[in-house]
Amino acid sequence: MIIEGTYDDPKLASAKWLAYEFKGKPGDPQRMPPQIAPYHLRLDWMMWFAGFSSYDENPWFVHLVEKLLQGDAQTLSLLRSNPFPGNPPHYIRAELYEYRFATPEEHKATGRWWDRQFSSGYFPVVAMDTPGFRQVLAAQGWL
Repeated sequence: MIIEGTYDDPKLASAKWLAYEFKGKPGDPQRMPPQIAPYHLRLDWMMWFAGFSSYDENPWFVHLVEKLLQGDAQTLSLLRSNPFPGNPPHYIRAELYEYRFATPEEHKATGRWWDRQFSSGYFPVVAMDTPGFRQVLAAQGWL
């Protein structure tokens, strides 16, 4: 799962989406996989499992998106990098990809450690003022 944000109008094909990078889970295909065993980074682990079900079954994920839209420092400290260091994005979405390790030949030719293929959307584009998003946050007691 890749969480992305943008300042641009998400309806435009030219919108520039930037991905949040996590400490342990695959993200940027150019980034070497980290060695973290025998430990598990809880958020990265939860993200992996969330991808096997709907975000409806993972209310914590909706709260995570809220915190990213707010630019919450404690939440951002759980991530490897924040592509929005000045101000949080106006919009966030999440998409699912299938990853596989690049072959040695692919890695040598491209520098990529991973090969990834888009699978499907996971979480729709939302902003802090998106009505359905606000309803879910309120129902969970997060607003």
